[in-house]
Amino acid sequence: MKQQILTIAVATSVLLAACDTQKDDGKAASKQTVSEKTASKQAMANSATETKAESLASNDEIVVYSSRKEHLIKPFFEEFTANTGIPVKYVTDKAGALVTRLKAEGERTPADIFMTVDAGNLWLARQEEVVQPIDSAVLEANIPDYLQDPDNHWFGLTVRARTMVYDANKIKPSDLSSYEDLADPKWKGRLCLRTSKKVYNQSLVAMLIARHGQAKAESIVQGWVDNLATAPFSNDTKVMKAIEAGQCEVGIVNSYYFGRLQKEDPSIGLALYLPEDSAQGTHVNISGAAITKHAGNVAGAQQLIEWLSSEAAQKMYAGLNMEYPANPKVEPVEQVKAWGELKADDMNLSKAGELQAQSVQLMDRVGYK
Repeated sequence: MKQQILTIAVATSVLLAACDTQKDDGKAASKQTVSEKTASKQAMANSATETKAESLASNDEIVVYSSRKEHLIKPFFEEFTANTGIPVKYVTDKAGALVTRLKAEGERTPADIFMTVDAGNLWLARQEEVVQPIDSAVLEANIPDYLQDPDNHWFGLTVRARTMVYDANKIKPSDLSSYEDLADPKWKGRLCLRTSKKVYNQSLVAMLIARHGQAKAESIVQGWVDNLATAPFSNDTKVMKAIEAGQCEVGIVNSYYFGRLQKEDPSIGLALYLPEDSAQGTHVNISGAAITKHAGNVAGAQQLIEWLSSEAAQKMYAGLNMEYPANPKVEPVEQVKAWGELKADDMNLSKAGELQAQSVQLMDRVGYK
């Protein structure tokens, strides 16, 4: 079964990659005939039908489509299976590709759960109508309101803080305060950022719009661009490496990226700061899960997501990737606690998705590449 799913995943990825290429290259797309497109869709649907049939035949089996990397989900599924006897199969791919696949497969999808990072991706899944609401008193009890969809189409399972990392030899914690402060001219030539193409910064800016309004958010992001020491980097680790190399002095990164770097080199000359002010606090995002619209094993899917929100699973989450537990009954690991008390922005994360398009447009206007 797993091998079949993986085979289908590869086949589907090829189809999706082809679709992406066609989108990027209008000339190539114009050459593809209607019959070819129909054949591609039919092949995907046929594959889904075969897998769906096998999934249903295996009774309690749960199938997960996940954009999280295998080493971050496999231990949980194995533990769940050990506790319940229910097997969990999974396919990993990029979030956008999985949403596209769920749409293409429709009611013949074998997937029961869609699991991904960033509320913007979960919001998109709801907009594309590939997930369904979950009626669960367990999840309502375990997950705070601001980390779940207002209509229960998705629930957060881990919290990831968008923090500042700085050169501890040049900057004191008292020099830092809010995201807004990084727009001040005093930081000119001292700031490094990750590219605006990544959803993490798009969600951060979306939440700035929600919190401060369009005009002030644009002023803040314009200030960031004016203060850049160098062009934006492709990922958070490169931002920290640039600070370490002296290219800049402070940057915005997800906390667990710093945790990984700190674990590799405890003597690293960087430190983490949790941005805060009285109105906003630290911007946080989530990794989360939803039950797919056409899930064949809704009860099993809900059981697995509820288990992932339990104290036992949340302790595993905290230790595995140095993220913050979404269940407030569980504390972060000691390394994370040492960074300070997290005062999270508690505005509902659905805003990160609702304002994603405005966020991208804003960043384009101010020249944030």
